[in-house]
Amino acid sequence: MKNLILIRHAKSSWVHQVSDFERPLKKRGLEDSKLVSNYVKDKIFKPDLVLSSDAKRARSTAEIFMNNLNFQDIDFQLNNQLYDFSGNDLVQVIKETNDSILNLMIFGHNHAITAFANTFGSKYFDNVPTCGLVHIRFNIESWKDLNQGETMFSVFPKDLK
Repeated sequence: MKNLILIRHAKSSWVHQVSDFERPLKKRGLEDSKLVSNYVKDKIFKPDLVLSSDAKRARSTAEIFMNNLNFQDIDFQLNNQLYDFSGNDLVQVIKETNDSILNLMIFGHNHAITAFANTFGSKYFDNVPTCGLVHIRFNIESWKDLNQGETMFSVFPKDLK
């Protein structure tokens, strides 16, 4: 049995004259990250590994979640392949995860997050919004065997406001 929590980065700011990769979170993104991470404290598993896109907005979202959830002792890795919008690299990263990892948490981008949740989960989402969280459980022993899973839980900032 494998568990995956996907989190789309929180709302980012377009007012700064920086590359897409370097866009920071805006105030709403900071607030939503705290709101969602505080809400799920007693509702999600403790991951064995946390992976994040190395884009600033995803990295910042991951750091807020990890601090609020007291995950400082969890293995945290930045992965440029997760700076992915199609979803192909996201699937590849998951399939290449070491099988000793039972519980995986990933911070990434759309369209990849929504496409993955709709392809591999059991619940359809029109769109996983910024700072949206989706937990999918897979009845597999190896991440390489990734197939249809069961969507166990989802929460979006608008659900908490």
